[in-house]
Formats: sequence, C-alpha cells, structure tokens
Amino acid sequence: MEVRAVNKFTGLGAQKTRLVLNEMRGRSAEEAVAILQFMPQRAAQDVSKTIKSAIANAVENFGLDAKDLYISKIVADEAPTRKWRRFGARGRFKPWLRRSSHITVVLDEREND
Repeated sequence: MEVRAVNKFTGLGAQKTRLVLNEMRGRSAEEAVAILQFMPQRAAQDVSKTIKSAIANAVENFGLDAKDLYISKIVADEAPTRKWRRFGARGRFKPWLRRSSHITVVLDEREND
C-alpha cells in the first residue's frame, strides 16, 4: 500500500532540498523525522512536514501502523521561478531568481515476516 504526500511551492530551491532528501531515502519514516529534527538546513523543516503529513495520511485514511512505514520514494521537483529585478549601475538591472520546489513523499509498508 503506497501513501503519498505532496508539499507544493516551498520557498526553497530544488537543488538545496535534494541535499536533504538524499539522506532520507530508504529510511523508516519515524527515524527520518527524528533525524530531520536535528539537521541545520532550512529544507529539513519542509521535508519533515511532508513526511509527517504522509504518516498521518497512512494512519488516518488507510489504518496502517506508523512503525511499519518506510520512505520508498522521495523527490524534489522544480516549481515556478519568480523573477525579480534589482536595478544596477548605468541603467542596467540584475535579475534575481527566487526558486521554489515541490516535495513528494511516497511511503510504503514494510513486510514483517
């Protein structure tokens, strides 16, 4: 049983978010949330929020046990980039690119034999 949660339009770029996601892939869901609590990166908050949402979806909607869940797939995709202008010398302007990302978490139930 796969359970999904998506966090859209986070205020952080996908490249920075992927650095945090690569540490979480394949871990149990509760272990990942515990590790993310102590990571200094700003993306850790958004990733933790998304994993907690996926756990809540699994428990409330499908009646799964939170201890049996692990992260089977986790990705950060590019979201729309806001383009701001900062004016520079001699009538030029310097573009600022405010990047954002979509975080998708897929949890699966680990088979206990």
